[in-house]
Amino acid sequence: MKIMTEEILLKYKPQKNNLLQILHEIQTEQPHQYLPETELRKVSKYLNISMSSVYGVVSYYTMFSIKPRGKFIVRLCQSPVCDMLGSQLIANKLKELLQIDFNETTSDGLFTLEFSECLGLCANKPSMMINKQAYTGLNVDVIELIINDLRNESKNSDN
Repeated sequence: MKIMTEEILLKYKPQKNNLLQILHEIQTEQPHQYLPETELRKVSKYLNISMSSVYGVVSYYTMFSIKPRGKFIVRLCQSPVCDMLGSQLIANKLKELLQIDFNETTSDGLFTLEFSECLGLCANKPSMMINKQAYTGLNVDVIELIINDLRNESKNSDN
């Protein structure tokens, strides 16, 4: 059951320091994992802060989006360490497999491809996250298996 924004807001005191937690929770509850303007207006009003302040936070943090995204959000680490160890090869393979570029969503609404500055998974690089699942020590063969598994999982859950 989808939780409404008003229910989320009532869980928090109307203090600006609750903004990130509120935004995360609202985005998680949206079917396309993004923050619609209507919901941002509710947050702005509840916390008594300007819309430009809310948008400033949303645009600063890469985990937030104001555009609808896919069922699977693929975030590839682009830290210097991951870059030196092959993240560009992974990026090219992801673009080839998904037939989209970064900051785009597949036409079937299944995948959104994004970069992340650092995922904090430097011990086993290169790394990426798909939704909340971390993948490390990647190579192009593993990428293909992961994407195909997610496609199959999605097909099976739709049946």
